[in-house]
Amino acid sequence: MKSTIFVTLILLAAATATAQRPTPPTRDPHTQGYVTAKELPDGENAPPDADGNFIIGPTHKDAPETKVHLDIPRGTVFTFRMRSEDSRIYPGIARDPGTFGTPDPNDPAKLIVTTSHPAPYVRTIAVYVPKQYVRGTEAPFIVGADGPDNLLFTTLDSLIAEKRVPAMIAISIGNGSGDAQGSERGLEYDTMSGLYAEFVETEVLPRVEKECNVTLTHDPDARATMGGSSGGSAALEMAWYRTDLYHRVLTYSGTYVNQQWPPNPRTPHGAWEFHEHLIPNSERKPIRIWMEVGDRDLLNSNLMRDNMHDWVVANEKMAAVLAERVITISLCLRATADTPTAR
Repeated sequence: MKSTIFVTLILLAAATATAQRPTPPTRDPHTQGYVTAKELPDGENAPPDADGNFIIGPTHKDAPETKVHLDIPRGTVFTFRMRSEDSRIYPGIARDPGTFGTPDPNDPAKLIVTTSHPAPYVRTIAVYVPKQYVRGTEAPFIVGADGPDNLLFTTLDSLIAEKRVPAMIAISIGNGSGDAQGSERGLEYDTMSGLYAEFVETEVLPRVEKECNVTLTHDPDARATMGGSSGGSAALEMAWYRTDLYHRVLTYSGTYVNQQWPPNPRTPHGAWEFHEHLIPNSERKPIRIWMEVGDRDLLNSNLMRDNMHDWVVANEKMAAVLAERVITISLCLRATADTPTAR
């Protein structure tokens, strides 16, 4: 029996641009070709128990779950570091400061990077273990990119206390530094393969179990990935290429754009391939995905003019192709002043 992909997309309809930053164009969520979405009154959020596509406005109260509450059990956060010389998979690269790549004159979809070279790094791993966790039992968990993520840990305190999620562990993994093509972060997050999932599985999770005295589940339905920007595309890559490991994905402003380096002829357009070829041409996968993007999110943040660097269009295309592959689809579109920096 074929499995089903479920998708939730939140489109953040940005109200204002961040100070000292050019104002990106506002993309109308009702544009032809975008998925159909229900527009909610300003200040109202999408229901947490409903699948569907939603547009939400710029006014929102802080979610109470994100605040510290002293009257509920609070988890413990453990931290440790991982060094590049100890990694079999990621020994470390970096791009020289103040440098970037140049577009390939023969192919605008490729970026030529000549200033990337081997370089060491040290990453921080932060692990949230809830008070309710029983030692020796297998725990569900979520893996997050660009950690440590204290907001996630605080939110889990609330959600676990309210029994809205199980007593789950959160593993927040710092990146290996840098950004985009030629950097360690770009190599980890933008590469279209299951390599980052393998790194987490074979190098990070064993350390988590040892350092924090926890036992992690092997059930892919009880494992989740999450991330923002390139960390969001990495979260989907982990599940897409390793459905044996992960079935649940949360992405914030995922960079489903052409940012992979070095180029790979099997996926020449990087994460743009998700909505261009991979999802439309693949069998359904047992993945449940929640997505968010702001309508003033990034547009062509570098020198490449390949028409594959619009964050909003990429997420809308993702929602559209997923809608063709699902039985139930959930989309939520929202208004905010957030205009993320270059990825």
